[in-house]
Amino acid sequence: MSRGNRKVAVVGAALSDCGRVDDATPFALHAQAARRALADSGLDRRVLDGFASAGLGTLAPVEVAEYLGLRPTWVDSTSVGGSTWEVMAAHAADAIARGHANAVLLVYGSTARADIRAGRRTGELSFGARGPLQFEVPYGHTLIAKYAMAARRHMIEYGTTIEQLAEVAVQARANAALNPGAMYREPLTVDEVLAGPMIADPFTKLHCCIRSDGGAAVLLAAEEYVRDCRTAPVWILGTGEHVSHATMSEWPDFTVSPAAVSGRLAFERAGVRPSEIDFAELYDAFTYMTLVTLEDLGFCAKGEGGAFVEKGRLLVRNGELPVNTDGGGLSAQHPGMRGLFLLVEAVRQLRGEGGDRQVRARDGELPRLGVASGTGGWFCSSGTVVLGR
Repeated sequence: MSRGNRKVAVVGAALSDCGRVDDATPFALHAQAARRALADSGLDRRVLDGFASAGLGTLAPVEVAEYLGLRPTWVDSTSVGGSTWEVMAAHAADAIARGHANAVLLVYGSTARADIRAGRRTGELSFGARGPLQFEVPYGHTLIAKYAMAARRHMIEYGTTIEQLAEVAVQARANAALNPGAMYREPLTVDEVLAGPMIADPFTKLHCCIRSDGGAAVLLAAEEYVRDCRTAPVWILGTGEHVSHATMSEWPDFTVSPAAVSGRLAFERAGVRPSEIDFAELYDAFTYMTLVTLEDLGFCAKGEGGAFVEKGRLLVRNGELPVNTDGGGLSAQHPGMRGLFLLVEAVRQLRGEGGDRQVRARDGELPRLGVASGTGGWFCSSGTVVLGR
């Protein structure tokens, strides 16, 4: 990181059991992912002095740290939805660079799918009705309705078609077909996406993310620990974060996400251009998120996202810019705040651990640069991380 004195690398990355996990608690998935990430790094757990977690426990992340047997001297509980983990990675990298911590573990786990099946919760996601949200909740303005409204605005403003949005789901499924760990791997067509049950106009079911169980963990460490690690480091080159709005009435432009700011900052701080990136891991709770984030990160001009996603550009195999190489939240797994899964997949790709879904740079070599960009709320927040080997 150019803003600090020490370089920072991801030295461990792992997933817990994912998909359909009916016999584990969220705490257990946290622990499983954490153990695997630590083993992946080869470091001794005694070097861990930083911990970041959100989404579980009354005193998150205190309860999770206690469950894992950790007593950190640096802690982060930032919770901004799906972008939480990219924002936390930025905070952790800054802390390590400045010597406030040496090794920071980011961990997440959720049994969102199993909880619904067991009747422990409903399928409805509510952010409550207090504060600014009180002016929207009475009108039934659900989370998915907010995304659907934004997608419709983009369609009206720029002529984006429902078929182009469907292409995002189709190509995510094609990438998932190469991932043995993906929940859904069967081929998908545009017609099948369009023929699904309507959820919130213009989104049919397959425009929306799946619901799964699962956990993820990433371990960041200062450069002097890299020599003791089992795997090659993946360096944090630049980060950016941005908070845009809480209510739709305060969102200046439905066709612009906060990634327009977080991405610009991340690329500037990394000293690279979007055209140099070999692959992108983007939050995709809905197909429109992928499309608009591609625009806002600078991979295509505003309004050209629909044309950009056509012709297989997002595919691992022969795509100009492979996106969501594991199948993303639309096909691989989505247990809630999925941003940490983006970082795990980016690390695996840069290490050359992608297996059948391994991305190659234009010269046929392993990728050198990747980006992970998470989105929280209804495009309320964004965190972007540029990584390289």
